[in-house]
Amino acid sequence: MTNVVPNFFDSFALRRNRQRAASSYAKFSFLKDEAAMRLADRVDLMRYNFDLCLDIGAHDGRLWNHLACLGKIGTMLHSDPGAKFAENSSWPFVVHDFTTLPFAEGKFDAVFSCLNLHWIDDLPGLILQIRNLLRPNGLCLISLLGGNSLNELRASMIAAEQDIIGGSSPRCAPMADIRDVGGLLARAGLALPVADSDRLTVNYPHMFRLMEDLRGMGEQNALIGRQRYPTRRDVFLRAAEIYQEKFGKADGSIPVSFEIITLTGWAPHSSQQKPLRPGSAKTRFANVVGRD
Repeated sequence: MTNVVPNFFDSFALRRNRQRAASSYAKFSFLKDEAAMRLADRVDLMRYNFDLCLDIGAHDGRLWNHLACLGKIGTMLHSDPGAKFAENSSWPFVVHDFTTLPFAEGKFDAVFSCLNLHWIDDLPGLILQIRNLLRPNGLCLISLLGGNSLNELRASMIAAEQDIIGGSSPRCAPMADIRDVGGLLARAGLALPVADSDRLTVNYPHMFRLMEDLRGMGEQNALIGRQRYPTRRDVFLRAAEIYQEKFGKADGSIPVSFEIITLTGWAPHSSQQKPLRPGSAKTRFANVVGRD
């Protein structure tokens, strides 16, 4: 029986949003930079060099800016749905949607993706594609926004629409939970899988500044079921009031939550450490902790 993957995202809208954001993306890239620094910290701790690498969803290539200084990356191939990001790129650049990776299998020493794959319907399938692109002992290192991101904005918009129009429309993308994505690496055949989560809180003066930043990042609504006509102004005004009432701080600012999930895995290789055979331990765990 074939598993049917539900379609949540409009690839045309996603590409259009990224195209619009490309020319001024550097002004709104603080979250990408934060996630990129965290990926670079992990690479810095690794004992390997990576000759040929791929960055899926490269935007303007700023992940490379954080990795280049480590001296561990040879050639980086960049890819993104937004063709305008490629226009000013000085690196090799391929334009494609996130659904299919148009690259030869077994060619890359590392595949990276920094804050993109929360826009994927079939995340398990894409991770399997990444696995197939890797050479033996190749690195898969990706980060994506998790389910705790923008929960304050989501709650405020739902409450405002219910107050004003008596219902709500799909606005915030369904994002992955770390408990769900943690097993995807092993299911795709990657070894030594690790999943971890960091939560960031950014303070904004008001909700409309947050929405401006989301547009500047190319992260506005790209759901297939989104409302196809302009939202009434009084809905946004009411949402801003609710946001302030429920979550606002004493100084008038509002907190915005972002959860960054990072996934690390390796293409299998004989040199990798293996778990010991069950029952082969020489010391009882109860003796170590001093309990029966």
